[in-house]
Amino acid sequence: MTFPFHYGGEAESYTFYRVPKILFTEKVFDHLSTDAKLLYGLLLDRMQLSLKNGWVDENGKVFIYYTVESIMDALTCGNKKAGLLLAELDEKKGIGLISRVRQGLGKPDRIYVHKCVVPEMSFGHIQKCRNDMSGDVPSTGQEMSKRHANKTDRNNTEHSKNDLIVSAEPGWDESAMKERRAYREYFLERCSFEVLKAENHYSAGELDELLELLVDVCCSRQKTIRISGDEKPMAIVKSRFMKLDSEHIRYVLHCFKENTTKVRNIKQYLLASLYNAPMTIGSYYTALVQHDLYGVD
Repeated sequence: MTFPFHYGGEAESYTFYRVPKILFTEKVFDHLSTDAKLLYGLLLDRMQLSLKNGWVDENGKVFIYYTVESIMDALTCGNKKAGLLLAELDEKKGIGLISRVRQGLGKPDRIYVHKCVVPEMSFGHIQKCRNDMSGDVPSTGQEMSKRHANKTDRNNTEHSKNDLIVSAEPGWDESAMKERRAYREYFLERCSFEVLKAENHYSAGELDELLELLVDVCCSRQKTIRISGDEKPMAIVKSRFMKLDSEHIRYVLHCFKENTTKVRNIKQYLLASLYNAPMTIGSYYTALVQHDLYGVD
C-alpha cells in the first residue's frame, strides 16, 4: 500500500486527538507510558461529548463515560492492558490525572479527567522555604540559593520567553502560579502568539492582553461567566477557548480594529469575540471574499 504525499496545506485537513505537550516536556510525567499519555488524549476528546450531553455533577465538574471495551477497541489492546493504562492515570494507583467513581448495577464508571498541569510543590519544600524566609533567619544564605537554583536557571532557558508574570500577585499560591504558566504555554504555542507578534500587524500589547484574558478565564474557579449579557457555564467557555488557534486570534483583532462603534467594556467585548470566533469566522471571511469578487466575471 502506498499513501499519497501532502501538497500545500493538506496536512491541516485531518481531525486530531489532542495530547497535551506538557506530558512529554515535564519530568513529573516521564514515568507514564506512551500509551497512557495517548489514552489521556482520548479521554480529553470525550469531554466534548460530555459537555454536549450536560454530564456535569452537582459541583459543576464535568465527567465522562469511557468503558474498558472502548479503550480496547481504540488502542487495539486486551482487557488487562486497558486496565493497567487506566491504573497509570488513576489518582489511587497512578499519577492522578483521572478519578473513577463506581456507579454499580452494571453501569460504567464515571471518569473525572483532571487538568494536565505541573503539580504543586510538596509541603516539605514549602515549609523549608518558609523557614528560610522567616524572621528568625537574619539573611538568605547560599544554601537557600542552591535549593532554588533549578527555578532561577529556568528563567534563562526556553521558558524565559513564555513566563510573562515576573512575580506572584497577592494571594496566589505556587500551585496557582504553575497552573497559569501551564495555560500560558499552551495558548502561546497553540495560538502562535510569538508568530503573530513577529508579523507586525498587531501590537504586542494587544496580543498580551488577549493572552492574559484567555489564561484568566481558564484559571477561574467560577462556575459561570457572563458573556454578551448571558451567564455561560465556565466549563463550556473554557472548552471553546482551548480550541482557539492563531486564525481566531487574527480574526478577533481584525474585527476589533474595524469596529467603528464605541466599546464601553473592552474586556466583555473581547470575551464575546473570543467565545463566538469559532462560529462566526467562516461566514465573516466568506462575506469578505464575496465582496471582493463582486462584479468580477
